[in-house]
Amino acid sequence: MALPAELWAELPAEGRIFCSVLLFSWAVYLWEAFLAHRQRRVYRTTTHVPRELGQIMDSETFEKSRLYQLDKSTFSFWSGLYSEVEGTMILLSGGIPFLWNLSGRISGRAGFGPEYEIVQSLVFLLLATLFSAVTGLPWSLYNTFVIEEKHGFNQQTLGFFFKDAIKKFIVTQCILLPVTSLLLYIIKIGGDYFFIYAWLFTLVVSLVLVTIYADYIAPLFDKFIPLPEGELKQQIETMAKSIDFPLTKVYVVEGSKRSSHSNAYFYGFFKNKRIVLFDTLLEDYSALNKEPAEEDGENEETKSKPKNKKQGCKNEEVLAVLGHELGHWKLGHTVKNIIISQMNSFLCFFLFAVLIGRKELFAAFGFYDTQPTLIGLMIIFQFIFSPYNEVLSFCLTVLSRRFEFQADAFAKELGKAKDLYSALIKLNKDNLGFPVSDWIFSMWHYSHPPLLERLQALKDAKQE
Repeated sequence: MALPAELWAELPAEGRIFCSVLLFSWAVYLWEAFLAHRQRRVYRTTTHVPRELGQIMDSETFEKSRLYQLDKSTFSFWSGLYSEVEGTMILLSGGIPFLWNLSGRISGRAGFGPEYEIVQSLVFLLLATLFSAVTGLPWSLYNTFVIEEKHGFNQQTLGFFFKDAIKKFIVTQCILLPVTSLLLYIIKIGGDYFFIYAWLFTLVVSLVLVTIYADYIAPLFDKFIPLPEGELKQQIETMAKSIDFPLTKVYVVEGSKRSSHSNAYFYGFFKNKRIVLFDTLLEDYSALNKEPAEEDGENEETKSKPKNKKQGCKNEEVLAVLGHELGHWKLGHTVKNIIISQMNSFLCFFLFAVLIGRKELFAAFGFYDTQPTLIGLMIIFQFIFSPYNEVLSFCLTVLSRRFEFQADAFAKELGKAKDLYSALIKLNKDNLGFPVSDWIFSMWHYSHPPLLERLQALKDAKQE
């Protein structure tokens, strides 16, 4: 009877590659499931407010957040299991070469033969993203209209949801297909150093998208209005000037059309920075705080809003949150993240150039006679680089937590420790964040430090 090691040795190279990809994929899934199980156990067993949280969170909010996070975790388990099984079945059944051949037949009927590989690649990409959108739709519907609805976050109607989904799909294709076609063309004509040109192209595309996203793409989905003149705007401009942040505009986005979750961010390069505040972050501007009589009229795309408890932050707390966000800029976190991202991108394209000629990689996934460039990109970036991507993701999570502590410390130096302390508590309450976590789950997943750790770091300055 042959031992497993002997059977493994007898497999051809493409067989070992295929099995390794499947085994690693399931190993990652089981690791993630193990971590999620540990965290769900925390949700189930921590039913009373811990003593150290007594001054921070009331028992009603604590229970609401516990049940919300438990529902989210259960949903994540089942959706993750489905995704893993679906991916495995696609690989085992030869779904990728089948879709590639189908794309060839479709492009062939349109008059584009096998020599038009880029056209076939775009058809393949369109079909693949359409398949992903359709199979993911039930999960998205359940998440929005069952879980988010149950816990009071969803503000969408079914019609708005589908209109939004269709619009997102169309906009994504309008960006993805032209960019992919140009990338494939560059790889085809780039010669021995195509990886340098491909990397430079993706760098330019990423910078352009970051630049135009909030001005031209995001407004297709949400309404952006300038923050009205008043005390808050003056205070934001004063704070930005005090740290030499080149602020040009401050916007409020109607995030409450979709959800009552809150957020804030800044964008732009060089001397053209803009700040965007979700209306759900602002106590004075949140539509969720208004009585029905105060609203201009019922928007048919948004469901009738129930009467909510006051949510959002006061002006001083909003300034503290912005002080934290501007700390990321002042401390160079944004630039550091861009540099890390581009170094990683260059390394991946270089390794892709080394591996693209290996026929056994294509054979492992059912491509014995052809080696399409798009398929090579997918195999190498998505499957072969999986172990590297997992390690990189963990390292970036650790780095992100470090950056968050540094940004909190920067806000503290601006004299915002007390207001940031109260803002973090309010935002945690508004978003039903659960402040107790399993240490391994937190270490692996949390790009932001747990609430208690952030509050402890701010506590001394708050008491001064």
